[in-house]
Amino acid sequence: MPLKIAFFGLPLAALLLEHDGHDIALAAFCRTDSVGLRRAKRHFGSRAAIKPDATRPAFIQRVRDLKPDIVVSWFWTKRLPMDVVYAARFGGIGAHPSLLPRHRGPDPTFWAIRSGDTETGVSVHRLEADYDTGDVLAVERIAIDPTWNAWQLARALDRPSLRILRSTVAAFARGKPPPAVPQDPNLVTLAPAPTDDDCVLHWTKPTHELLRQVRALAPAPGAYTEIAGITVTVLAARTVSPFPAVMVPGEAAVFHSRCIVRTADGAVELLEVELDGEPASAAQLAELIHSAARSPD
Repeated sequence: MPLKIAFFGLPLAALLLEHDGHDIALAAFCRTDSVGLRRAKRHFGSRAAIKPDATRPAFIQRVRDLKPDIVVSWFWTKRLPMDVVYAARFGGIGAHPSLLPRHRGPDPTFWAIRSGDTETGVSVHRLEADYDTGDVLAVERIAIDPTWNAWQLARALDRPSLRILRSTVAAFARGKPPPAVPQDPNLVTLAPAPTDDDCVLHWTKPTHELLRQVRALAPAPGAYTEIAGITVTVLAARTVSPFPAVMVPGEAAVFHSRCIVRTADGAVELLEVELDGEPASAAQLAELIHSAARSPD
Protein backbone atom coordinates (compact mmCIF):
# COMPACT_ATOMS: atom_id res chain seq x y z
CA MET A 1 0.00 0.00 0.00
CA PRO A 2 1.48 3.41 -0.94
CA LEU A 3 2.45 5.69 1.93
CA LYS A 4 1.57 9.32 2.55
CA ILE A 5 4.97 10.97 3.04
CA ALA A 6 6.08 14.26 4.55
CA PHE A 7 9.41 14.70 2.76
CA PHE A 8 12.37 16.88 3.81
CA GLY A 9 15.60 17.33 1.88
CA LEU A 10 16.72 17.41 -1.75
CA PRO A 11 14.32 17.13 -4.71
CA LEU A 12 15.57 13.97 -6.41
CA ALA A 13 14.51 11.64 -3.60
CA ALA A 14 11.04 13.20 -3.39
CA LEU A 15 10.52 12.80 -7.13
CA LEU A 16 11.69 9.17 -7.03
CA LEU A 17 9.50 8.28 -4.07
CA GLU A 18 6.47 9.70 -5.86
CA HIS A 19 7.52 7.76 -8.97
CA ASP A 20 7.45 4.64 -6.75
CA GLY A 21 3.74 5.31 -6.18
CA HIS A 22 3.83 7.06 -2.81
CA ASP A 23 1.87 10.21 -2.04
CA ILE A 24 4.23 13.10 -1.28
CA ALA A 25 1.84 15.20 0.81
CA LEU A 26 4.60 17.70 1.65
CA ALA A 27 7.85 18.28 -0.22
CA ALA A 28 10.09 20.53 1.90
CA PHE A 29 13.36 21.42 0.21
CA CYS A 30 16.40 22.69 2.10
CA ARG A 31 18.34 24.50 -0.67
CA THR A 32 17.50 26.97 -3.40
CA ASP A 33 20.28 25.72 -5.71
CA SER A 34 19.46 22.01 -5.67
CA VAL A 35 19.57 19.97 -8.86
CA GLY A 36 16.00 19.34 -9.98
CA LEU A 37 14.43 22.03 -7.78
CA ARG A 38 12.71 23.84 -10.66
CA ARG A 39 11.19 20.61 -11.90
CA ALA A 40 10.15 19.61 -8.37
CA LYS A 41 8.45 22.97 -7.74
CA ARG A 42 6.41 22.56 -10.92
CA HIS A 43 5.61 18.94 -10.11
CA PHE A 44 4.58 19.35 -6.47
CA GLY A 45 3.00 22.79 -6.76
CA SER A 46 1.34 23.83 -3.49
CA ARG A 47 2.79 20.75 -1.78
CA ALA A 48 6.31 22.20 -2.13
CA ALA A 49 7.92 24.33 0.58
CA ILE A 50 11.30 25.99 0.00
CA LYS A 51 13.51 26.27 3.09
CA PRO A 52 10.62 26.33 5.56
CA ASP A 53 11.25 26.92 9.25
CA ALA A 54 10.26 23.50 10.55
CA THR A 55 10.24 24.77 14.14
CA ARG A 56 7.35 27.23 13.61
CA PRO A 57 4.12 26.12 15.29
CA ALA A 58 2.14 26.85 12.12
CA PHE A 59 4.40 24.60 10.07
CA ILE A 60 4.26 21.81 12.65
CA GLN A 61 0.47 22.06 12.60
CA ARG A 62 0.54 21.87 8.80
CA VAL A 63 2.36 18.55 9.03
CA ARG A 64 -0.02 17.28 11.69
CA ASP A 65 -3.03 18.19 9.57
CA LEU A 66 -1.63 16.14 6.69
CA LYS A 67 -1.61 13.01 8.88
CA PRO A 68 1.39 11.48 7.08
CA ASP A 69 2.28 7.82 7.40
CA ILE A 70 5.99 8.59 7.59
CA VAL A 71 8.47 11.46 7.61
CA VAL A 72 11.38 10.92 5.21
CA SER A 73 14.59 12.96 5.28
CA TRP A 74 17.19 12.84 2.50
CA PHE A 75 19.99 15.32 3.30
CA TRP A 76 17.81 17.81 5.15
CA THR A 77 20.40 20.15 6.66
CA LYS A 78 18.74 21.02 9.98
CA ARG A 79 17.41 19.03 12.91
CA LEU A 80 13.77 18.15 12.47
CA PRO A 81 11.71 18.84 15.60
CA MET A 82 10.34 15.69 17.13
CA ASP A 83 6.87 17.26 16.97
CA VAL A 84 7.21 16.95 13.19
CA VAL A 85 8.53 13.39 13.38
CA TYR A 86 5.83 12.29 15.82
CA ALA A 87 3.14 13.69 13.53
CA ALA A 88 3.64 10.63 11.32
CA ARG A 89 2.14 7.23 12.06
CA PHE A 90 5.48 5.45 11.59
CA GLY A 91 7.68 8.29 12.81
CA GLY A 92 10.62 9.36 10.68
CA ILE A 93 13.57 7.90 8.82
CA GLY A 94 16.64 9.48 7.26
CA ALA A 95 19.68 8.50 5.21
CA HIS A 96 23.17 9.28 6.49
CA PRO A 97 26.32 8.86 4.31
CA SER A 98 28.34 6.72 6.71
CA LEU A 99 28.25 3.34 8.43
CA LEU A 100 26.60 4.46 11.65
CA PRO A 101 27.57 4.82 14.41
CA ARG A 102 30.87 5.69 12.70
CA HIS A 103 31.11 9.32 11.57
CA ARG A 104 27.96 10.81 13.06
CA GLY A 105 27.67 14.45 12.07
CA PRO A 106 27.59 16.87 9.15
CA ASP A 107 30.79 15.91 7.28
CA PRO A 108 31.26 12.13 7.22
CA THR A 109 32.92 12.10 3.77
CA PHE A 110 35.72 14.35 5.01
CA TRP A 111 36.37 12.16 8.03
CA ALA A 112 36.12 8.88 6.11
CA ILE A 113 38.93 9.96 3.78
CA ARG A 114 40.96 11.82 6.42
CA SER A 115 40.80 8.79 8.73
CA GLY A 116 42.05 6.45 6.02
CA ASP A 117 38.88 4.33 5.96
CA THR A 118 38.88 1.71 3.22
CA GLU A 119 35.09 1.48 3.14
CA THR A 120 32.08 3.55 4.02
CA GLY A 121 28.44 3.45 3.05
CA VAL A 122 24.95 4.69 3.75
CA SER A 123 22.77 4.02 6.79
CA VAL A 124 19.00 4.50 6.87
CA HIS A 125 18.06 5.17 10.47
CA ARG A 126 15.21 6.29 12.67
CA LEU A 127 15.04 10.04 13.26
CA GLU A 128 15.60 10.94 16.91
CA ALA A 129 16.08 14.17 18.84
CA ASP A 130 19.88 13.93 18.55
CA TYR A 131 21.53 13.82 15.14
CA ASP A 132 22.28 10.39 13.65
CA THR A 133 21.54 8.45 16.84
CA GLY A 134 18.45 6.48 15.84
CA ASP A 135 18.24 2.72 15.34
CA VAL A 136 19.67 1.58 12.00
CA LEU A 137 17.18 0.03 9.57
CA ALA A 138 19.34 -0.62 6.50
CA VAL A 139 22.97 -0.34 5.41
CA GLU A 140 24.77 -0.44 2.09
CA ARG A 141 28.57 -0.52 1.99
CA ILE A 142 30.99 0.68 -0.68
CA ALA A 143 34.78 0.54 -0.98
CA ILE A 144 36.54 3.92 -0.98
CA ASP A 145 38.72 4.37 -4.05
CA PRO A 146 42.07 5.66 -2.72
CA THR A 147 42.12 8.36 -5.43
CA TRP A 148 38.72 9.87 -4.61
CA ASN A 149 38.33 13.31 -3.15
CA ALA A 150 35.40 14.28 -0.93
CA TRP A 151 33.17 15.34 -3.83
CA GLN A 152 33.79 12.07 -5.68
CA LEU A 153 33.03 10.03 -2.57
CA ALA A 154 29.81 11.97 -1.98
CA ARG A 155 28.71 11.34 -5.57
CA ALA A 156 29.55 7.64 -5.24
CA LEU A 157 27.20 7.46 -2.25
CA ASP A 158 24.22 9.09 -3.99
CA ARG A 159 22.88 6.01 -5.75
CA PRO A 160 23.25 3.63 -2.79
CA SER A 161 21.62 6.26 -0.60
CA LEU A 162 18.58 6.59 -2.86
CA ARG A 163 18.39 2.84 -3.37
CA ILE A 164 18.20 1.88 0.29
CA LEU A 165 15.99 4.84 1.18
CA ARG A 166 13.44 3.74 -1.43
CA SER A 167 13.66 0.08 -0.45
CA THR A 168 13.18 0.96 3.23
CA VAL A 169 10.09 3.06 2.46
CA ALA A 170 8.79 0.19 0.33
CA ALA A 171 9.24 -2.20 3.28
CA PHE A 172 7.14 0.08 5.49
CA ALA A 173 4.51 0.22 2.73
CA ARG A 174 4.35 -3.59 2.68
CA GLY A 175 3.81 -3.60 6.44
CA LYS A 176 7.18 -5.25 7.02
CA PRO A 177 9.62 -2.56 8.15
CA PRO A 178 13.24 -3.69 8.52
CA PRO A 179 14.36 -4.71 12.01
CA ALA A 180 15.69 -1.75 13.99
CA VAL A 181 19.27 -2.25 15.21
CA PRO A 182 20.41 0.02 18.08
CA GLN A 183 23.73 1.76 17.51
CA ASP A 184 26.63 0.49 19.60
CA PRO A 185 27.79 3.43 21.77
CA ASN A 186 31.29 1.94 21.93
CA LEU A 187 31.70 2.37 18.16
CA VAL A 188 30.61 6.00 17.92
CA THR A 189 32.90 8.47 16.14
CA LEU A 190 31.96 12.05 15.34
CA ALA A 191 32.22 13.90 12.03
CA PRO A 192 32.00 17.64 12.69
CA ALA A 193 32.63 20.20 9.97
CA PRO A 194 36.39 20.73 9.46
CA THR A 195 37.94 23.53 11.49
CA ASP A 196 40.45 26.03 10.11
CA ASP A 197 43.24 23.95 11.63
CA ASP A 198 41.92 20.82 9.89
CA CYS A 199 42.46 22.68 6.61
CA VAL A 200 46.08 23.72 7.26
CA LEU A 201 48.77 21.51 5.73
CA HIS A 202 51.40 20.80 8.38
CA TRP A 203 54.34 19.60 6.29
CA THR A 204 56.05 17.85 9.21
CA LYS A 205 53.42 15.11 8.83
CA PRO A 206 53.96 11.96 6.74
CA THR A 207 53.15 12.12 3.03
CA HIS A 208 50.21 9.70 3.17
CA GLU A 209 48.47 11.77 5.84
CA LEU A 210 48.91 14.99 3.86
CA LEU A 211 47.58 13.45 0.66
CA ARG A 212 44.53 12.14 2.52
CA GLN A 213 43.98 15.62 3.95
CA VAL A 214 44.11 17.17 0.47
CA ARG A 215 41.61 14.66 -0.92
CA ALA A 216 39.32 14.96 2.09
CA LEU A 217 39.03 18.73 1.65
CA ALA A 218 38.79 18.91 -2.14
CA PRO A 219 37.24 20.67 -3.91
CA ALA A 220 36.00 22.84 -1.02
CA PRO A 221 37.08 24.30 1.30
CA GLY A 222 40.46 22.92 0.24
CA ALA A 223 43.66 22.26 2.18
CA TYR A 224 45.96 25.23 2.27
CA THR A 225 49.50 26.36 2.94
CA GLU A 226 51.41 29.60 2.51
CA ILE A 227 54.20 30.33 0.02
CA ALA A 228 55.84 33.77 -0.22
CA GLY A 229 53.02 35.27 1.83
CA ILE A 230 50.36 33.94 -0.58
CA THR A 231 47.70 31.45 0.50
CA VAL A 232 47.95 28.37 -1.69
CA THR A 233 44.93 26.07 -1.67
CA VAL A 234 45.94 22.58 -2.75
CA LEU A 235 43.16 20.69 -4.55
CA ALA A 236 45.22 17.80 -5.93
CA ALA A 237 48.68 16.41 -5.19
CA ARG A 238 50.70 13.21 -5.50
CA THR A 239 53.82 11.59 -4.19
CA VAL A 240 56.95 12.53 -6.10
CA SER A 241 60.39 10.95 -6.19
CA PRO A 242 63.25 11.74 -6.43
CA PHE A 243 63.50 15.13 -4.76
CA PRO A 244 66.44 17.21 -3.49
CA ALA A 245 67.64 15.63 -0.26
CA VAL A 246 68.67 19.03 1.13
CA MET A 247 65.08 20.21 1.32
CA VAL A 248 63.44 20.47 4.74
CA PRO A 249 59.75 19.80 5.52
CA GLY A 250 57.61 22.67 4.25
CA GLU A 251 60.19 23.89 1.74
CA ALA A 252 58.85 24.35 -1.80
CA ALA A 253 60.90 24.05 -5.00
CA VAL A 254 60.60 23.62 -8.73
CA PHE A 255 62.39 20.36 -9.51
CA HIS A 256 62.43 18.83 -13.00
CA SER A 257 59.59 21.24 -13.94
CA ARG A 258 57.49 19.98 -11.01
CA CYS A 259 56.28 22.17 -8.17
CA ILE A 260 57.05 20.14 -5.06
CA VAL A 261 56.95 20.51 -1.29
CA ARG A 262 58.99 18.44 1.18
CA THR A 263 57.10 16.41 3.78
CA ALA A 264 58.29 14.55 6.88
CA ASP A 265 59.18 11.44 4.90
CA GLY A 266 59.21 12.45 1.24
CA ALA A 267 57.76 15.06 -1.07
CA VAL A 268 54.54 15.81 -2.94
CA GLU A 269 53.91 17.42 -6.29
CA LEU A 270 51.25 20.12 -6.30
CA LEU A 271 49.00 19.30 -9.26
CA GLU A 272 46.05 21.65 -8.89
CA VAL A 273 46.04 24.81 -6.79
CA GLU A 274 44.39 28.15 -6.18
CA LEU A 275 46.35 31.27 -5.26
CA ASP A 276 44.47 33.54 -2.87
CA GLY A 277 41.23 31.82 -3.90
CA GLU A 278 41.74 32.03 -7.68
CA PRO A 279 42.63 29.09 -9.96
CA ALA A 280 46.31 29.16 -10.90
CA SER A 281 48.40 27.63 -13.64
CA ALA A 282 51.55 25.58 -13.12
CA ALA A 283 53.57 28.53 -14.42
CA GLN A 284 52.02 30.89 -11.87
CA LEU A 285 52.75 28.45 -9.05
CA ALA A 286 56.31 27.97 -10.28
CA GLU A 287 56.87 31.74 -10.33
CA LEU A 288 55.55 32.01 -6.78
CA ILE A 289 57.95 29.28 -5.63
CA HIS A 290 60.84 30.98 -7.42
CA SER A 291 59.97 34.28 -5.76
CA ALA A 292 59.96 32.57 -2.36
CA ALA A 293 63.43 31.14 -3.12
CA ARG A 294 64.70 34.60 -4.07
CA SER A 295 63.32 36.19 -0.89
CA PRO A 296 66.02 37.18 1.64
CA ASP A 297 63.95 35.46 4.35
